[in-house]
Amino acid sequence: MDTVTIRPAEPRDVPQIAALCHALWPDGSIDEHARELAALLLSGNRGTLPATILIAQDSTGSVAGFIDCGLRSHADGCDSSHPVGYIEGWYVVPSQRRRGIAARLLAAAEQWAIAQGCHELASDTWIDNLDSQRVHEALGFEVVDRCVNYRKKL
Repeated sequence: MDTVTIRPAEPRDVPQIAALCHALWPDGSIDEHARELAALLLSGNRGTLPATILIAQDSTGSVAGFIDCGLRSHADGCDSSHPVGYIEGWYVVPSQRRRGIAARLLAAAEQWAIAQGCHELASDTWIDNLDSQRVHEALGFEVVDRCVNYRKKL
C-alpha cells in the first residue's frame, strides 16, 4: 500500500482538487471549481469566516481525496454559543476508498476546527447518498435532522 500524506492544499493542487470537486458536484464545471478553490486558497476564508482544504496525496503525487472545512456561526443540532466547524465537501477517489483515507482527512479537519475554537463539527449529505451516510456514522457523526425540500413552479 502506498503512503498517503494528509496536508493543507496549495495553489499547485487546484487542478487535481477541481477534478475531484467536479466528481462530487458535477453541476459545476472543473473551471468553476478551480476558480472557487484558487480564491479560497488565496484568502484562507469563505466569505468572512476561516476555511481550509486538506488533501490526501499518495506517493506518486496524485490527490487521492480532499476535505473542505470551514467555520459557520451555527449548524442544525449544534450548540449555538460557539462557532461550528463544518464539512463543506469530503471526497475520496473511488479506487482509494476503504483504506482509511476518509478517516485521516476527517481527523485533520477536526484538529483544524479545534484550533479555530470549535467544540463541534457538523456536516450534511443528500438523503439518498447512503455511502456518505455510512461513512459519517462510522466516523462518529450522529444524525440530527432529516429534511425533504420542495419547490413549485409558478
